[in-house]
Amino acid sequence: MTLSQILTLPIQKAVQQLFDISIDKVEFQITRKEFEGDITMVIFPLLKVIKGNPIEIGTKIGNYLVENVDEVIRFNVVSGFLNIVISDDYYLNFFNKIKDNESYGFASVSPNEKAIMVEYSSPNTNKPLHLGHVRNNLLGYSVAEIIKASGKKVYKTQIINDRGIHICKSMLAWQKFGNGQTPESAGLKGDKLVGNFYVKFDQEYKIQIAELISQGKTEDEAKKQAPIIKEAQQMLLNWEAGKPEVIQLWKTMNQWVYDGFAQTYKSLGVDFDSYYYESNTYLLGKEVVQFGLEKGIFEKDADGSVWIDLTPDGLDRKIVLRSDGTAVYMTQDIGTAIQRVKDFPDVGGMVYTVGNEQDYHFKVLFLILKKLGFDWAESLFHLSYGMVELPSGKMKSREGTVVDADDLMIEMTETAGRISTELGKLEGYSIEEKAKLFKTIGLGALKYYILKVDPKKQILFNPEESVDFAGNTGPFIQYTYARIQSILRKADFDIVQPSHPEASGEMLHPKEKELLKQIELYPEIIQNAANNHSPALVANYTYELVKEYNSFYQSVSILGEENLTKKVFRVQLSKKVAEIIKSAFKLLGIEVPERM
Repeated sequence: MTLSQILTLPIQKAVQQLFDISIDKVEFQITRKEFEGDITMVIFPLLKVIKGNPIEIGTKIGNYLVENVDEVIRFNVVSGFLNIVISDDYYLNFFNKIKDNESYGFASVSPNEKAIMVEYSSPNTNKPLHLGHVRNNLLGYSVAEIIKASGKKVYKTQIINDRGIHICKSMLAWQKFGNGQTPESAGLKGDKLVGNFYVKFDQEYKIQIAELISQGKTEDEAKKQAPIIKEAQQMLLNWEAGKPEVIQLWKTMNQWVYDGFAQTYKSLGVDFDSYYYESNTYLLGKEVVQFGLEKGIFEKDADGSVWIDLTPDGLDRKIVLRSDGTAVYMTQDIGTAIQRVKDFPDVGGMVYTVGNEQDYHFKVLFLILKKLGFDWAESLFHLSYGMVELPSGKMKSREGTVVDADDLMIEMTETAGRISTELGKLEGYSIEEKAKLFKTIGLGALKYYILKVDPKKQILFNPEESVDFAGNTGPFIQYTYARIQSILRKADFDIVQPSHPEASGEMLHPKEKELLKQIELYPEIIQNAANNHSPALVANYTYELVKEYNSFYQSVSILGEENLTKKVFRVQLSKKVAEIIKSAFKLLGIEVPERM
């Protein structure tokens, strides 16, 4: 039981006995640093039902707790806040219960609990993954891991946008300018090779537009009449008609991209349980539309197009099938959602990790699925996130100005290597050990910098700033973990024994108690992060834990402590902090080095 759970019932009893009032819940918060106390009850909500001075009310409840609750030893009241001081015994008993539990903080999966499917990445097959995809992947993967840690079964998935005019642009440019190049002959990852031809298409398209404008065409006319865009549009029609040579080229170039993506995902440390492809799913929603028409949920216009009127719900009319019978994105997403639940019958909800420019789309999608009568539609969530920008501004794929994900990871590794070398802490490392360490630090810096920010906020990414070994950064936290590992290696005594300072008549040092209070928060942090779909809560908790540990490290002697009981306890405490750092960072997809 948490401290708030232990105190809730006695406080409810106190209010009943003292004021003859029943209260359903008690509001707690962490005690502010400037006041004595381990947990604070907020008095103000009681003033709605109890007439009186908040200080007097708080004092009466405080006295009741001291008399009736073993864990409470004293209190103080500041304005409308009851600051409660908890006994050392409570924290020591708590620590002895959890110190050997390596999965501390994680909840067991309930067999009756419905699974959650988390979608992320969902790239186009006409270009490599870039910095924006990095945030998407890191967010989706971490949210999936956090939901899993909170006690739910999780499936990770993605939908690959493998069809459409943008794919045909790369294919056509390769036909025209590729000279039969393959990833092997070009010495390039397949996704990069295909992405180069997407950029090449745009360059040629712009040349043709300029030529047509010089001949007297308007810009709009030139964009529509440029020969290369007409060829791309014809290629799309050929693809939809199933023309064998177009399908074969499409399959070949897409496979190049998939092979490239697989390497990037491996380097980034993310994975998936299932894959869905737009080329399969864009037809899936059609039968659902027919069902919706029969039920009166959708309506057909005179031109044959099918719509849903969401104006009574504060939205607008939305097309779900074109007049020629072809599917739109919404149709595809309706069908895909339904297919996923068919494929995974235990799924009871889904999380879509997609940028905030699609906020409206998902409002409409979720509402349509509810109107179609799917109970799991009540448990759909759009993990909407802000864009990642660079000091130089926005990225544009077709102009080739994006930050490539692979290049970014290499740059982060190199930056970590340069800064680590400058700090001069690499004595005795082999070349292989240095390379592994630099990658661990570099990727840790990248992931932490992105995940510590609330998903809804935009990020201005600064690689140099992220690899700082001080402050709220990945490397700072990794360094603290490595420091604790050094302490554990030097501990030449039995640290398994159950012991604590009170065994020798000593009380807890204030820094020990503060650290135990921070450790106790971990399970609640995981639950909150899962409920809010926010890895930032886990990231920033870990930073606060590390700050508290470093304050403890600076204030008390650990291996130099003469009293063996105290020394063992402090090493055990250090070991638990390291385990939580490793556990929390694993939820963020970040590795920790054993030494730095």
